[in-house]
Amino acid sequence: MVVVGSGVAGLTAALAAAPAPVRLLCRAHDGAGSASALAQGGIAAAVDPQDSPAAHAADTLVAGANHNDAPMVQWLTAEAPGAIAWLQAQGVAFDRDTEGGLLLGREGGHGAARIVHAGGDATGAALIQALRAKAQAAAHVQWRGGVDVDGLLLRDERVVGVRTRDGRGRVEDVEASAVVLATGGIGALFARTSNPPGADGAGLALGLAAGAAVRDLEFVQFHPTALDVPGQRLPLITEALRGAGARLHDDAGHALMAGVHPLGDLAPRDVVSRRVAEIQASGGQAWLDATGVEGDWERCFPTVLAACLEHGFDPRRSVLPVTPAAHFHMGGLATDRNGHTSVPGLYAVGEVACNGVHGANRLAAIRCWRACCAGDGWARCWRTRHAPESEMASFRWSNAATACRLPSLQRCASYSGRRAAPCVKTLPCAMPCGPARSWHASAGRPRWPRRCCMRCACAGTRWGHTTDVIASVWPKPGGVSSSGLPQPARARVDRGQDGMKPDSSHWAFLISRAIHDTSFLVRLRTTSCLRSWRTFR
Repeated sequence: MVVVGSGVAGLTAALAAAPAPVRLLCRAHDGAGSASALAQGGIAAAVDPQDSPAAHAADTLVAGANHNDAPMVQWLTAEAPGAIAWLQAQGVAFDRDTEGGLLLGREGGHGAARIVHAGGDATGAALIQALRAKAQAAAHVQWRGGVDVDGLLLRDERVVGVRTRDGRGRVEDVEASAVVLATGGIGALFARTSNPPGADGAGLALGLAAGAAVRDLEFVQFHPTALDVPGQRLPLITEALRGAGARLHDDAGHALMAGVHPLGDLAPRDVVSRRVAEIQASGGQAWLDATGVEGDWERCFPTVLAACLEHGFDPRRSVLPVTPAAHFHMGGLATDRNGHTSVPGLYAVGEVACNGVHGANRLAAIRCWRACCAGDGWARCWRTRHAPESEMASFRWSNAATACRLPSLQRCASYSGRRAAPCVKTLPCAMPCGPARSWHASAGRPRWPRRCCMRCACAGTRWGHTTDVIASVWPKPGGVSSSGLPQPARARVDRGQDGMKPDSSHWAFLISRAIHDTSFLVRLRTTSCLRSWRTFR
């Protein structure tokens, strides 16, 4: 089998699949560059006797605006303590209290202290270091870095492998009994983000092109406290600081969250981000005051301290300017609890997948353990070879009344000059929420049906009679890039203009319209509507 991605989800899937042979593919030669490694928040698990998975599930549902899949939430919160035990067995050293027990903290949206950290605010890096060492030493894992996945191999409407391209341009078709996408989210598409450049939605685009159903694309979470400095990727200021006593205030020194939410500064991320955005829209600035936080900063918050000092701030002595930044995508390829997508042979785990657990807004400290549970659950399912059949056949959208489907992507032989990606012609769009319309797309200016709500979507057409390579299907003068996405792989949109440049990606347009046309959680001045997309040189 092939696992694409070297974050927590991909490494967990590869390790837990033993003894089945696994080929693990990643872009970086050393497997670095995943969003997991940047995760500062810990892992939420009800390990305290006074806590319970039911209380954990209740907090998850509240944070997700009850858009969550409740049975999935209950299952995953019950699995969280087991994820802690599994990670300890892999060599992860979690922080301990003076009595030797797990040191529990509290973060936004949680009603109890249930967050376990490793290395203070470097939990993600600690997890990646331990899991990567295990994977590189495992006899059943063949590690191959420095490659991009150009497309998926389909045979008889089943994914049977991937097409890869290395740094020298050499192409190789790798057949596999199963392909697991663990490629992360879409955060790098935004103008201000906490994500690394690799979070460009490549896995989601590959799944869409292969005909996989997607879910909840419109829900993108903004972390409320990124350090407000120039640049696209902003240093994150962990919520654990607010759990330790840091407070948000405005220019006048007034408490930012007073009267806004019962949890105050520890309200769910969408609530705090919305409040910070309101302050910014009125011309003000939000500040985080961590000068009253006691303890050893070098031990408890080494990542935050180093990032702040690098940009000329000392959080121990001065307040920090903060701003929301794109952080996590709740949507993705629709999966069941075992990672099945709607396409046979294709699986998805981690942020690229959406099983409904996050709802409209992810609860803090869920990213890593959800990735562990998803990767381990898929691997156990595969390893036993007695896995329950995919639940996707009976999958139901959470809001069927407003559900719609993306137009099927059809291949055509429209090329101009040298090899170029096929153009998308006029395609039907089934919309229960309105009269039948057509989706017109061209390399110049796509037009989307105004009443298409994009709550859920499915690109359903697959191509090929024997074995076909499904890569990008969006127009781009000059062809398809080595990553399988048009180059540039993100929309270039003029400020204030509701249109696309001729060399823009229809993939980026798809997500931007999903965000633009639905109830978006946070509308930021730098990332609002179509202006949210990064402008490429």
